[in-house]
Amino acid sequence: MAADSATVHASAVLVGARAVLIRGPPASGKSRLALELLEAARTGALRFARLVADDRVHLEAIGGRLLASAPEALAGLIEVRGCGLLRVTHEPRAVIGLVIDLDAPDAERLPAPDQRSIAISGILLPRLPVAKDFGALPGLLALLSSTQHNWS
Repeated sequence: MAADSATVHASAVLVGARAVLIRGPPASGKSRLALELLEAARTGALRFARLVADDRVHLEAIGGRLLASAPEALAGLIEVRGCGLLRVTHEPRAVIGLVIDLDAPDAERLPAPDQRSIAISGILLPRLPVAKDFGALPGLLALLSSTQHNWS
């Protein structure tokens, strides 16, 4: 079975059993949201979170799953504004379970069902569109703890 792969400008964080793919234009807060997820796990708001990749994410569709990993030169590095690049514990590969689009032009207070999913490399994934200058973490934490979201 052939794999479909690409490297995209994004961040990815493993949260529990599945990773969150964080997309958005430059300076939209991808690294900041990744750091917030890591901090949420450190303080107990999440059971587990570990960086997969920051700034660039290699995506590969295999067997109906979208896998994320860091390009070798960036593995374990995350940008912290004002501090530069810091080394953190990272997960070498994870299955994407949710896509977050920061500064999404189609973000709405009550998104339509077709806005809550996206196909990447032929794989349909849940999607959370977040408006420009709107903090993504509260909505993301609510979604992750919701009984409607399935991480399995």
